[in-house]
Amino acid sequence: MKRIVECVPNFSEGRRPEVVDQIVAAIQAVPGVTLLDKEMDANHNRAVVTFVGDTEPVVEAAFRGAQKARELIDLTQHTGEHPRMGAMDVCPFIPISGVSNEECIELAKRLGKRMAEELSIPVYLYELAAQSPDRIDLAAVRKGQFEGIREAIKTDPNRKPDFGPSEVHPTAGATAVGARFPLVAYNVNLNTPDVEIAKKIAKALRFRDGGFRYAKAMGFMIEEKNCAQVSINMTNYTGTGLHRAFEFVKREAERYGVGVRESEVIGLVPQQALIDAATWYLQVDSFKNEQILESKLVESGQSLTDFLEEMAAPTPTPGGGSASALSGAVGASLLAMVAGLTAGKKGYEAVSDEMAQRKATLTPMRTQFHAFIDKDAKAFDMVMAAFKLPKNTDEEKAARSAAIQEATKGACEVPLEVMSLAVEALEHGVAIAEKGNKNSITDAAVGLMHLQTALKGAHLNVQINLPSIKDEAYLAEKKRLAAELLEKGNGLAAKTDELVQKGMA
Repeated sequence: MKRIVECVPNFSEGRRPEVVDQIVAAIQAVPGVTLLDKEMDANHNRAVVTFVGDTEPVVEAAFRGAQKARELIDLTQHTGEHPRMGAMDVCPFIPISGVSNEECIELAKRLGKRMAEELSIPVYLYELAAQSPDRIDLAAVRKGQFEGIREAIKTDPNRKPDFGPSEVHPTAGATAVGARFPLVAYNVNLNTPDVEIAKKIAKALRFRDGGFRYAKAMGFMIEEKNCAQVSINMTNYTGTGLHRAFEFVKREAERYGVGVRESEVIGLVPQQALIDAATWYLQVDSFKNEQILESKLVESGQSLTDFLEEMAAPTPTPGGGSASALSGAVGASLLAMVAGLTAGKKGYEAVSDEMAQRKATLTPMRTQFHAFIDKDAKAFDMVMAAFKLPKNTDEEKAARSAAIQEATKGACEVPLEVMSLAVEALEHGVAIAEKGNKNSITDAAVGLMHLQTALKGAHLNVQINLPSIKDEAYLAEKKRLAAELLEKGNGLAAKTDELVQKGMA
């Protein structure tokens, strides 16, 4: 699984695009970081930047963003609706895939320490990274904002930062760095300029005042729209859905004789949060995510660049087994191409129908090979998971041993299926090399070589796993099957190679 960390630093600047662009440029200059979003809000005078990458580049990019913000933002000259205490006000790390909460906590600590030492900016750890319960809530950490913290940090032991001096940076202030669940910044605008109504609704909504467990909220005046806003941070959309927050704001507003003008999402939002809202409002209780067309299309493939990056990473999977399956997909694709370049072409009328049929058979094989790329990696991951099972008691040892045996069998079955599919494709390769379009004979040859790689690579995976299996009957049967497939496949490959050489003569 590719390691992805999301980082969403908030900067105290939403009115000068040239400043935010320089900060974003500093972030993007780090290799391995991908910018996902940049959102500016003039009323809040705040920018939210979202980027992703592996752990090391993400920390480096966050530091460079903080460094550039310190250079360009002066909080003594800053005003805005949103609370703030730093030039880079807050910087959370969010685990997306292949990375744990614990790793993100360590990233927060590393960034905080570096900011304190190299930028002289005091850092408070919050949310999952908080070192004490009273710093879990960002609002508590930021209490008093820049002006209040500037004085309190010097005298109040409770305001001592986790990293850095007990003195804010004169222009860049202090920063909160943490780790958390994906947060949704969600605002509901009311059709009234009465900000007191928004503040009352926000108080009833937020958790610390008795509201929803995963909601933080404040009331603001949005001058450019001449309306009051209930600004909400949904800290766990699976625990408190957007739809529940919206309905609550809507009904509370009705108590004061006002309505909802609109709502908005700031920055990025997890797809599931919107799916949950749609499911709730449409009352399609039997709906499944598998019914979403776009999700199916995304699931059906992975970019080659992403796959190669994942394979090059220092992790056990994807490995040789996945690479063998990829070779099979390439081989089947090339043979399908040659068959397609033969069917219906002048001079090949006698074999046109046959080639069309072979192309139709090879095309789904490519999809099958592609599926084995992920299946092989998952099979190996199951073996590793089995080895990590507890073994403190006799019962645990027995369960662990059984799980290892079952997972190892699974790790044998996938490459055996790849071998079988490679042999089937090679059978088509013989006919295509013999009867196919001679102008594409080298394409058929390359397809043959890829299928041989799939066959031999998968066979190696079978060989490495079989000795660990204690079931003698299973072991004998799979050894026999693997040997038969290898012999048959090698024979087909040799015959195809002869035909290719003959066709090129």
